[in-house]
Amino acid sequence: MPVTTSNIYGKISVSDEAIAKVAAHAALECYGIVELVSRKLSDSISQLLKKDPYGKGVKVVTVSDRIYIDIFVVIKFGVSISAVADSLKNAVKYKVEQFTGMIVDTVNVNITGVKL
Repeated sequence: MPVTTSNIYGKISVSDEAIAKVAAHAALECYGIVELVSRKLSDSISQLLKKDPYGKGVKVVTVSDRIYIDIFVVIKFGVSISAVADSLKNAVKYKVEQFTGMIVDTVNVNITGVKL
């Protein structure tokens, strides 16, 4: 379900897929994040068929003008998990809010593994 807002210029709709791509790009720029991973096997099979890797490992749910994001990542060995998770939450929240002009209510970080 896309997020919709109206202003003096008209109505603006932003799809969940576009929000997921922005969140994925922001996540991959964070220090300590190695990659985004699918949350279940059926997601990884469907990702193999897609050409665009962005949006993988990101689940976006929108309710009226609020955005809820779940991110599934693999982090680098030796980094502080809490520091990387906090940095990731802040970066994703900031980038998505700047992109959409809406409020990101929650960013949940799910660390699924560690890579050497």
